[in-house]
Amino acid sequence: MTSSSWSRPWALRCSACDTPAPLEKASLCTACGQPLFARYDAVPRGTALTDRWDMWRYAPFLPLASGEAPVSLGEGLTPLIESESLAAAVGVRRLWIKDEAQNPTASFKARGMSAAVTRARAEGYPGLVVPTAGNAGAALAAYGAAAGMPVKVFAPRTTPRPILDTIEAMGADLVRIDGHIGDAGKLALAHASETGFFAISTLREPYRVEGMKTMGFEMAEQLGWRVPDVVVYPTGGGEGTVGIWKALQELAAGGWLDGADSPRIQPQYVVAQAAGCAPIARAFAAGQEKAEPWVDPVTHAAGLRVPSPLGDRILLRILRETAGVAGTASEDAIREWTFRLASATGIDAAPEGGCALSVLRDAVQAGQIASDAEVVVYNTGSGASYRA
Repeated sequence: MTSSSWSRPWALRCSACDTPAPLEKASLCTACGQPLFARYDAVPRGTALTDRWDMWRYAPFLPLASGEAPVSLGEGLTPLIESESLAAAVGVRRLWIKDEAQNPTASFKARGMSAAVTRARAEGYPGLVVPTAGNAGAALAAYGAAAGMPVKVFAPRTTPRPILDTIEAMGADLVRIDGHIGDAGKLALAHASETGFFAISTLREPYRVEGMKTMGFEMAEQLGWRVPDVVVYPTGGGEGTVGIWKALQELAAGGWLDGADSPRIQPQYVVAQAAGCAPIARAFAAGQEKAEPWVDPVTHAAGLRVPSPLGDRILLRILRETAGVAGTASEDAIREWTFRLASATGIDAAPEGGCALSVLRDAVQAGQIASDAEVVVYNTGSGASYRA
């Protein structure tokens, strides 16, 4: 199957006000400043998926131009692993772990970078720049190398050392900074303005989330084209949760989802954050439509150390629309449940995965999640990336 047979036209529209935007040099909506989404005509059930064995299997749902080959390192198609012991430990009927550590550079970030770098290369950007709390920088370094494009990464000095070593091993220009990812983001945007590099920050451009949504396609297909009762996602910038939600909307539009009586379109979403950096959980508890920046974010789960997520309004809307839950875990609880996840399954879990399990357990105990629920928990990265 050739790449030209995969491609479908897409348009860009604001996720908030629906204002259209040009495909060239896409960033935030010029009318309201909110993230842009790629929009497609519905892909009818029965449309042939590709014969690739990576996330580009779902190319009919992805932004790929006619005749174009994606920048790919074999990302996606990660396993969905059921654990009866973890289901019993948290108090639900069935529980699966979607293990994103098995992606290139050992995290879910590979998916987004494959899609974003594909578009950046096609549009002729001279280079790529990203702020990172960890895994995004490693992923961009790898995909930039695969595309033959220079990469600049701004990362806090507190980023786990193995991740920083990976960034440098891939040939990226790494700048360590004092401060958090918000500070790195300002430097990355300034660099993009000075050089014309493509700024690949979470939801600041529309294509990383397109790669992330393949987690939702895979989950649905692995469950027999159905949706679980609950999805638990450890949330920093929020592109994973947003991507899964967007994917299930697109599957529903094409009639792909099955159900006993009527197809479930969306699960109940659980946003899991560290107690030391929880802007979404705080805003949701207060009934707010946007999150205030978190002052002095502190957590060893580096991917959750995002004090001011750009996708805050979208995340809060998803939680409201799905009777969702936004919870937090202490540093001790994150460590405990990371160990329990790994020792119960053999998955080398990142602390973000432990945070997700801890928040799920608390939500079940509080009666926010039904005890007969079927739950998918995302482990977003590898524990090895955090061990110096």
